[in-house]
Amino acid sequence: MGGYLMYFLLIIIIPIWAQFRVQSTYKKFAKIPTTAGITGAEVARKILDANGLYNVQVKETPGVLSDHYNPITKSVHLSSDNFHRPSVAGAAVAAHEVGHAIQDQQGYAPLRFRHALVPVANISSNIAWIFIIIGLLSTAFSNMLLIGIVLMAAGVLFQLVTLPVEFNASSRAMDQIVSLGLISNSEERDARKVLNAAAMTYVAAAAVAVLELLRLILIFTNRE
Repeated sequence: MGGYLMYFLLIIIIPIWAQFRVQSTYKKFAKIPTTAGITGAEVARKILDANGLYNVQVKETPGVLSDHYNPITKSVHLSSDNFHRPSVAGAAVAAHEVGHAIQDQQGYAPLRFRHALVPVANISSNIAWIFIIIGLLSTAFSNMLLIGIVLMAAGVLFQLVTLPVEFNASSRAMDQIVSLGLISNSEERDARKVLNAAAMTYVAAAAVAVLELLRLILIFTNRE
């Protein structure tokens, strides 16, 4: 009983900790202006142009930390604060999203693999728990549990593939904002803190997904 309690505490605490870390780090450095004094939108545009991505648009999107790159429309979307305000956090986030655009341009294999997994992961994640719940209700439905585990594994694979994609985008982001002089040497460490905190949310999500998958596999194998 104690083991199960510890397990459930872990899968609850890990994501909460990761979210708290990224929000507190972002909030702190969103208040610190860069020496260059340029907005996130300007940072994104400068990096895009420096890499020949003139066709990629930079757009404002509502929300907080809603920033993303859309590979279908070939556009970088920045939340309002990051789009308009010159801050260390805004520069780091904008550069990160442009990192995805550069990955897309160069045909970065993990990004392509993740894009291919999107429809599979969406479908499997939505229906996996139907089979899992039915399978957990009775040992007579063990095959249903196995189907649920296989479906869930597709979602876990998506989470794992996301990790190298995000870490690589952050690495590209730091290379770009440093080499183009968009942040000063003293701001480099702070920008890296923002990107590392954001990356931890993906690590936490992947860790929780793997733990849950392993738990279900153990339940299934113990029935055999």
